Amino acid sequence: MPVGGAVCLRLVDIRIPSHAVRNQSARLECHFEMDGETLYSVKWYKDGNEFYRYVPRDMPQTQAFPLPGVTVDMHNSTESVVVLSSVQLSSTGIYRCEVSGEAPFFETVTDHQKMTVVALPEEGPKISGGRPRYQVGDTVRVNCTSGKSKPAAQLNWMINGESADPKFLRGPETITLGREGLESTILGLEFQVRHKHFKRGNMKLKCLATIATLYLVSNEESVEGERPQKASVLESRGTAAPSGSRADRVQAASSQGSVFLSASLSGLCYGLLYMSSR
Repeated sequence: MPVGGAVCLRLVDIRIPSHAVRNQSARLECHFEMDGETLYSVKWYKDGNEFYRYVPRDMPQTQAFPLPGVTVDMHNSTESVVVLSSVQLSSTGIYRCEVSGEAPFFETVTDHQKMTVVALPEEGPKISGGRPRYQVGDTVRVNCTSGKSKPAAQLNWMINGESADPKFLRGPETITLGREGLESTILGLEFQVRHKHFKRGNMKLKCLATIATLYLVSNEESVEGERPQKASVLESRGTAAPSGSRADRVQAASSQGSVFLSASLSGLCYGLLYMSSR
C-alpha cells in the first residue's frame, strides 16, 4: 500500500452470472478504480487457469488462451468486460478477475464467483399414474417426472392451487441419463381423497419444475369426483299407478263410456232398419 494512501487500486464490483444457459453467451464484468495508479493488466482465470488478458501497453491489448469450455468473444471483450460465446456444461467453474497496477507499487486486487451452466429440459414435467375420476376414500398415487437437464429440476406438487402437504410427497429421486450426465427428477404424490379436495366437483393436480431463476414450467391435470346417479325419467314414467288409484277410476269410466256409446249406436241402427222395412 503506498505511503499516505496517495494512490490506491480498488476493485469496485465483480459481476458473474450465477447461472448461464447452455449454448448462449455469458457476460463477465470486473469494475475497478485506479485512484491515481496506472493500470498494468487485467487477467481472467477459470479454476485457476488464465484464459484472457488485457494489457494496455501491448499490441494487441487483448489476448485469449485456449481452455476447455471457454471461448472468448474477442470483439466484445474489453478491459472491464469479458464475453464468453456459446457456453457449455464444461464452462461451469470458478471465475476470477485479477487487476494489477504498474510500478513502483505493483498493487493487485482480485475477486471471484462461481458460474454454473444449465442445460434446460427440452420438455416439461409429465404426470403419470392418475385416474380420470376419484371419489372420497380413494387413494391418489401419481408421479411427476421432469425432463432431462443439468442440474436436475426441482419439483413441487400443488392440489387445487395450494402446495401439497409434505407428508403426501414420495421422494424426490434423481436419475442420471445419457453420456452427458443429464438428470431427471421423480417426485411422487400419495394421499387419501377427502371432500375438501374437490372444488365444484373437480380436483386439480399440478406439478411445477424449476431450475434456479432460469426455468419454471408446470403441468396440470383435472380429475372429476364421482357424482351420485339420478333416477331415469323414463323409469319414472313407466312406473304403474297403485291399484285403486284415480288413474284406475278414470280408465274404468272411460271404458264404461265406450260400451254405452256402442250400445246407443246399435239401437240407432236397429231403429233405422225397422223404419225402412215398413
